Amino acid sequence: MSTNTEPTEHARLTLELETALLRELRSAYQDLNATFFRRALKIPTIELGDAERYLGRWHRETRCIEIGRRLVIERPWGIVVEVLKHEMAHQYVHEVLGQTSEQAHGPAFRGVCQRLGIDGQASGLPEARGEEPGEARVLERIAKLLALAESANVNEAQAAMNAAHRLMLKYNIDSVAERQAHGYGFRHLGKPTGRVTEAERRLASILGKHFFVEVIWVPVYRPLEGKRGSVLEICGSHANLEMASYVYAFLTRTAEQLWTTHKKAKGLGGNRDRRTFVAGVMAGFDEKLGAQREINTSEGLVWVKDADLGRYYRQRHPRIQHVKYAGGPRSEAHAEGRAAGRRIVLHKPVGQGPSGGVRLLPGKS
Repeated sequence: MSTNTEPTEHARLTLELETALLRELRSAYQDLNATFFRRALKIPTIELGDAERYLGRWHRETRCIEIGRRLVIERPWGIVVEVLKHEMAHQYVHEVLGQTSEQAHGPAFRGVCQRLGIDGQASGLPEARGEEPGEARVLERIAKLLALAESANVNEAQAAMNAAHRLMLKYNIDSVAERQAHGYGFRHLGKPTGRVTEAERRLASILGKHFFVEVIWVPVYRPLEGKRGSVLEICGSHANLEMASYVYAFLTRTAEQLWTTHKKAKGLGGNRDRRTFVAGVMAGFDEKLGAQREINTSEGLVWVKDADLGRYYRQRHPRIQHVKYAGGPRSEAHAEGRAAGRRIVLHKPVGQGPSGGVRLLPGKS
């Protein structure tokens, strides 16, 4: 897989970190081999390369997968894994299917990628596609509604937020064929963390229940720290990825602002109750959206899970494990956070979308 991006200065790995990184890549290879290739592949040599033109390469003659050193340092681990899967697909075509005569990204390779849900692009980074005209129009309309939700009039602001979410609901109910035709993508939200808090799990649940994406916590590796962690992955259509990413950023920022306000009002000197309060904020906003969903249902607007998105999600994650987590203490801080969460109005526009691409909510930041 090649890239046409310009070379940039990047951090360097120590010998110790590079050794740990190669060990982690080898472990990721073995996991992917079991999950996607039914252990049909024999592990090759895995090396880091300095060629700026390539994200990764499969060297058939030397049985080596080369991963760009710049890629693992500058890009999220999820992208590194996608590139590794891409190169493993090349290995599968050559060593398992025995196809060595056709071009690198020929029919056999494309067939393997399609069947296993692997990004088969010959160049560039594996990322979600851009928006379609229908999606662009609905995102623009939602942006205008959320701008109206900045109104100082509480009732007007709430009505604008409800209208924006209702529009997204109607779009998802009416655009099944369009989403199926244009396909789905994925995105990782936030920074990798070693410990997922209750608030983060609540926020992930909000996105999955109310914003038309599938959510899952996936393991990642942090090469510059030599540590493992987790990050939230969302899967969905481009419009839904963009909206869910915005909601994630909005709620994360707003919850911290609410805690700062609460802390000042209560005269608190430390952050002992911060996590409990923020978890309460997410719970309160979830309750608020749940109440609006009941109203939408009473009016005949019922969202049925997208079966094709479900297939895409399971194709990316064949081994999904569901784990239940007990919430933290329901203290006074949690109750006050819930009350604050129920008062949140989703409204504040951002100048640049979380993806760095589509500007979901143009205007002031």
